[in-house]
Amino acid sequence: MANYLEWALSAFTRLKIFRPILAGATLRDRLLASLGALVGIGLTAFISAVAAHQNPEILWIVPPMGASAVLLFAVPASPMAQPWPVIGGNVVSALVGVLIAHLLPLSALSAGLAVAGAIAAMSLLRCLHPPGGAAALVGLFAGASSGYLFPLLPVGLNAVILVASAYGYHRFSGHAFPHVAPAVAPKKAEAPPFTFSRGDMEATLAELGETYDIGTDDLEAILRSVERHALARSYQQIACRDLMSSPVLSVEASAPAATARALLVDADVRRLAVVDEQGRLVGAVGLPELVAATGTTGAVMSAPATARPGTPAISLLPRYAQDRAHAVFIVDAQNRPAGVVTEADWLAVLTRGLK
Repeated sequence: MANYLEWALSAFTRLKIFRPILAGATLRDRLLASLGALVGIGLTAFISAVAAHQNPEILWIVPPMGASAVLLFAVPASPMAQPWPVIGGNVVSALVGVLIAHLLPLSALSAGLAVAGAIAAMSLLRCLHPPGGAAALVGLFAGASSGYLFPLLPVGLNAVILVASAYGYHRFSGHAFPHVAPAVAPKKAEAPPFTFSRGDMEATLAELGETYDIGTDDLEAILRSVERHALARSYQQIACRDLMSSPVLSVEASAPAATARALLVDADVRRLAVVDEQGRLVGAVGLPELVAATGTTGAVMSAPATARPGTPAISLLPRYAQDRAHAVFIVDAQNRPAGVVTEADWLAVLTRGLK
């Protein structure tokens, strides 16, 4: 049964019957959200109807709860789908509608004032919730006859039960609710200087001049993750052949250490490739080994750090950081040095964003 369901979902996706308009949306999540809304609205209506049993004239569920269910079950990460916006937004908006109903006769003007007042009140109380606009109109229409209790019963009761249902549903489905933004790793001092800052993000939002249905912390976490993936992809595409310098400065293993030392100092490099008579790489040597050496270069050389031309250059980083290799020699199929990638070459890659 499970395999058949997966096949059916895959078929729907391939046929492009389901085209999500929300980032991160999947057909599976939408189907589960539909089931969650079914249970949530059903439970809200049932409990509210039982509570209103002694007062049959009271509405047992108000229409804005349908819109609230869409947010609670389908987009639980939205700032407008959190418990306080859902409960506070509906109650405050219904109260505004009731107040307008007691101050003005029902008209086009009073309807506009009810919705406008609801938006202002929700914004000031940090509980902006789109269904609140509908709750304001319901409060306006029912306010004159239902009185000031209407925002609490049934609106407040409906909202509390629906939020509780959503909490249980998301615990079952694995989504965090109330939503908690992913933790953003603190920016390290050695991080690339061309990475964006929180101030850059806020300046961009101000420049765009639009309001988006996503929290600032969520947006930053997403952008940080995108940045990491983009950098990893970019670096994975850089091969050693793209960074290496050639030709490689080398010395034969049989050459006197003094010769290697003079060559190292004159060229101002940290490591020399040591080769045999056929030009094959057999070792590497640096100034610390050569300072007091009197014999041959081969006697003081150490094992070289090597890689192939097609090796992803990012794989060399552990060589520098952990193995303390200052240079990695790039060798061909015959083990002859074709180039060298140094720490300086990687610094050039990391700072290219400044150019």
